Amino acid sequence: MEEIDIKDNLFEHFSFSVDPGQDPLRIDKFLMNRVENASRNKIQIAAKNNCILVDGNPVKPNYKVKPGNEIKIMFSYPPYENLLEPEKIDFEIIYEDDHLIVVNKPPSLVVHPGHGNYSGTLLNGLLYHLGEMPENSSGRPGLVHRIDKDTSGLLVVAKSELAMRELSQQFFLKETERKYILLVWGEPNDDVGRIDNFLARDKKNRMIMSVTDEEESAKRAITNYKVIEKFNYVSLIECQLETGRTHQIRAHMKHLGHTIFNDARYGGDKILKGTIFNKYKQFVDNCFKILPRQALHAKTLGFIHPLTREKMRFNSDLPLDMISCIEKWRNYSKII
Repeated sequence: MEEIDIKDNLFEHFSFSVDPGQDPLRIDKFLMNRVENASRNKIQIAAKNNCILVDGNPVKPNYKVKPGNEIKIMFSYPPYENLLEPEKIDFEIIYEDDHLIVVNKPPSLVVHPGHGNYSGTLLNGLLYHLGEMPENSSGRPGLVHRIDKDTSGLLVVAKSELAMRELSQQFFLKETERKYILLVWGEPNDDVGRIDNFLARDKKNRMIMSVTDEEESAKRAITNYKVIEKFNYVSLIECQLETGRTHQIRAHMKHLGHTIFNDARYGGDKILKGTIFNKYKQFVDNCFKILPRQALHAKTLGFIHPLTREKMRFNSDLPLDMISCIEKWRNYSKII
């Protein structure tokens, strides 16, 4: 990699503010917990090439971050997500008109380009299908909300400036309807509940969100849930969002003590409930293979049409991987 003169025109790829309570930590270790798919070696190379700035000045890999530091990762080329190219991507269209499109996103399909996923995303496919889309405040065409890569289900995308403005406002004012189906470890004590607290980046692992009492640095998150079916060691649950925070359902379920089944980032890819017998372990491993992702599906999406003001509501069937896994647990629960 060619060394960059910081006086050159650089493009910002990442920006972080160091929390007030942060202990001294090498910047390469600090960034490993914040930049997805970035190895320590890549971070060290970037630092050696003057691409990592702290409070406007380049630093070496062994620099120790301090509370209040402003960190930027800069390169001589724009972020790949700004270079969006149309690609032919398969996805199911549930509804489409001149102003919006509702799609049923399959699992493992990334919604928009980002670090480590520069092509093959839903946005690449939408650009191929539509030709042009209005940009949101983050410069991402059409997006008024998103769901995680390994979450399947419904997503509405704006095709016009009117739809972008109106739908974004509905999501901001919490006027949309969003229901999810998920499989979680264990059986909740209450069949119906409401989780109302604050979420922020976890202090030890910045890739996940966690419940916090530090309201000033967090965002309020509200999830309503009800148990649909119990299978002794796992339960099928429906969640309805009142807010739409990053990883909201995943973080809330972990906080509740019922992590989503096979949610690797939140620890759900380990056996959290059940027996110690080998046959049970083999059964769970088979379920993990059938459903190699978190068991989370965006089933219902409702909103007001930006032009006609008609109430629109869409439902999507569970994908085959979730259906197969749920059926295995249902059958297993009958014989134990």
